[in-house]
Amino acid sequence: MPKLSKPFQFKQFTIHQDRCAMKIGTDGVLLGAWTSLANTPESILDIGSGTGIIALMLAQRSAAEVIDAIEITEAAYEQCMDNFELSPWADRLFCYHAGLDEFVEEIEDPYDLIVSNPPFYSEAVASGDTARDLARQNQSLPFEELLEGVSKLLSPEGVFTTIIPFKEEANFKELAATFRLFPKQITHLKGTAEAAIKRSMLAFTFLVEDTKEDTLVIEHARHEYTEEYIALTQDFYLKM
Repeated sequence: MPKLSKPFQFKQFTIHQDRCAMKIGTDGVLLGAWTSLANTPESILDIGSGTGIIALMLAQRSAAEVIDAIEITEAAYEQCMDNFELSPWADRLFCYHAGLDEFVEEIEDPYDLIVSNPPFYSEAVASGDTARDLARQNQSLPFEELLEGVSKLLSPEGVFTTIIPFKEEANFKELAATFRLFPKQITHLKGTAEAAIKRSMLAFTFLVEDTKEDTLVIEHARHEYTEEYIALTQDFYLKM
């Protein structure tokens, strides 16, 4: 029998993840913590929510009245809804069982903040677990489809944030520009100071402005976290 994944306990909420292909990982937590709330969003959308971790983090961090999520995989959708209902912010959280294309067709009111930790393995990777492969490969949500959907769902002054492999950054920014989305902030992630850049966290708006760029290093050594990483995640992780 497959081993059930234990619930992941954060300071203010719990994530059950036994029915989700993609488990809690650093990428989602970092994006949920890093995403700026400077525009005081009243409505937030999490695209491809999985367990619901990012939406829950934004519920903890913000006073947004509407925090929606969409998830195409049925098992993950059901788990996301359960995690929302068990949280202290159940009245503000809702997950739709839908693909992005059908969601775009149905929604009329734009969102002030859209966030997505998208599938990003553009090359086919087969682990033998179909659901996990679908969650990891961007055939299930190509970057172009993601950006087109965001461009239709984002309010004029809204912000879109995402996390992608660093090697995809230049291509992603070019694609985003075709949908009039321009980078406002970019943070490059490195495991250690000596390591190569692994991920890019990006914030886009419809405004053309100077892009703020910085680098976040996660660890000095194994389990010795940097002050910057601790400051970003300490409101969530139990042991930070």
